[in-house]
Amino acid sequence: MEKSKQDRIFTCTDCGSLSCAARTERFPEFCLTTALSEDELDTVTALYTKNKVNNRVAVAAAQVEGEFYGKYTRVEEIIEFAKRIGAKKIGIATCVGLIEESRLFAKILRLNGFEVYSASCKVGSVNKTDIGVAPEYTQKTGCVMCNPILQAKLLNKAKVDLNVVVGLCVGHDSLFYKYANGLTTTLITKDRVLAHNPAGALYQSRAYYKRLLEEKEAT
Repeated sequence: MEKSKQDRIFTCTDCGSLSCAARTERFPEFCLTTALSEDELDTVTALYTKNKVNNRVAVAAAQVEGEFYGKYTRVEEIIEFAKRIGAKKIGIATCVGLIEESRLFAKILRLNGFEVYSASCKVGSVNKTDIGVAPEYTQKTGCVMCNPILQAKLLNKAKVDLNVVVGLCVGHDSLFYKYANGLTTTLITKDRVLAHNPAGALYQSRAYYKRLLEEKEAT
């Protein structure tokens, strides 16, 4: 159950002004930006200016956003970003349920001059029960376990310049991000109910998915 407003710590999702986006208005008392010391902010800013990799990535991201905002699809943005950071080899960490989408994406990447190395979620798979999953949780989706840690290790071994996640399940994607050595971005976020458009649940949270706004008892 959510804490009362008196007990809750307020952060960015509680802000109604978002003045940090323009830095032109008054900031709320709980603003995370104004709570930073000058040393804290300088330390983080230095990670963008003094680390060559961070700088190259941040500059490329800003360039893609600034030049193609509202013009390019996510596929095109990834291609443009990859080119601007000098990536030559792209790793695809794909769900087997979206293998056709990954095949098409790989084809598009190759047509744009990239080398592609892919690993599906079932690579080197074992049974879910082997790691302690109860049998009742395998009845609907099967007993063959996804292996995101091995996906990450294989793409690390292949020395890809940029990882792209395509539809890994919630939690599996977390493990992939944890074990991937290099930069990672996401092309598709899985949502089986909403045709892989998870934002749809938020847009419809006051209509078809209003159950999402119902307060739940603490468990």
